[in-house]
Amino acid sequence: MAHLKAVMGLSERRACAIVDADQRMIRYRSCRPPDTELRARLRDLAHERRWFGWRRLFILLRREGEPSGINRIHRIYREEGVTVRKRRARRKAMGCRSPILVEAKPNARWSLDFVHDQFANGRRFRILNIVDDVWAPFLTHRSRAGIWRGN
Repeated sequence: MAHLKAVMGLSERRACAIVDADQRMIRYRSCRPPDTELRARLRDLAHERRWFGWRRLFILLRREGEPSGINRIHRIYREEGVTVRKRRARRKAMGCRSPILVEAKPNARWSLDFVHDQFANGRRFRILNIVDDVWAPFLTHRSRAGIWRGN
């Protein structure tokens, strides 16, 4: 509004007509009290109790005798930009992880793996691969279209 009035030299009525806004909306001045004591007390409580959200702070203010409702406290809480502090992530385990020791002989450890794909006609199939970890070649491939869930 101010831009249209200053740069283009339009009246308030014409600027409001261009942006399709009501003149009363542009001229409105809030008559809400500033709530400075309440804002200061809410900010102090939030810094005191860092893990308390606006609901718990509302309860504390209510116990102190504050007559304001929960919606007002929530609005002031948001306007003040006070939020619950994020917890820092737990530290990861340091050091290198040692691999699982496997005996270097056949039949000591086996691995299974499902591989799935789709035919050109849209039918899905799965292949179960069973591998001995020491002796590299695949021992068996079992394929079947019926083991897919949903068929």
